[in-house]
Amino acid sequence: MQLPESTIDDEQSSRQTRTSVVVRRVVLSFFLLVLVAGAVGVLGVHTTTASNSEAGWTLELEYAEVARGGLDVPWEVTVERQGGFTGPITLAVDGAYFDIYETQAFHPQPSAMMRDGSTMFLEFDPPLAGETFVVAYDAYIQPGSQIGSTATVAVLDGEVQVAPVEFSTRLLP
Repeated sequence: MQLPESTIDDEQSSRQTRTSVVVRRVVLSFFLLVLVAGAVGVLGVHTTTASNSEAGWTLELEYAEVARGGLDVPWEVTVERQGGFTGPITLAVDGAYFDIYETQAFHPQPSAMMRDGSTMFLEFDPPLAGETFVVAYDAYIQPGSQIGSTATVAVLDGEVQVAPVEFSTRLLP
């Protein structure tokens, strides 16, 4: 009968122990990195502003460039027109963009909403005075939304879309 080389044959070798320590440290470092990123807001909502001016109109959009499901996000359009507004203000937006949202309401409410195949038209009464109109969309990202969306918003001047602003919202898990 041959004697075992060690009385602790079932114990891990020092190489296996070192490997498991390294793996634990890498995994814990990853979790710490995610925790720190969340604590400093890297994984939250990041807003940005985009604007365009054309034919006497200026359109500015504040929106969530990066967001996560279940979070409130801004979507606010400011329209300025030299000389003020002579009639209703109509915004043209890619309608599919709003599919990532749970809708609360537009503020102010549109006086009319229409949609052709892909574009949603939101018509608003003009402000009582001044050259600036602001509309905000009170909404949050649907908890089930996994993919962001890209769209364009423009103001209608007659039948022509002017001052278009392209924007994109990317969603993180």
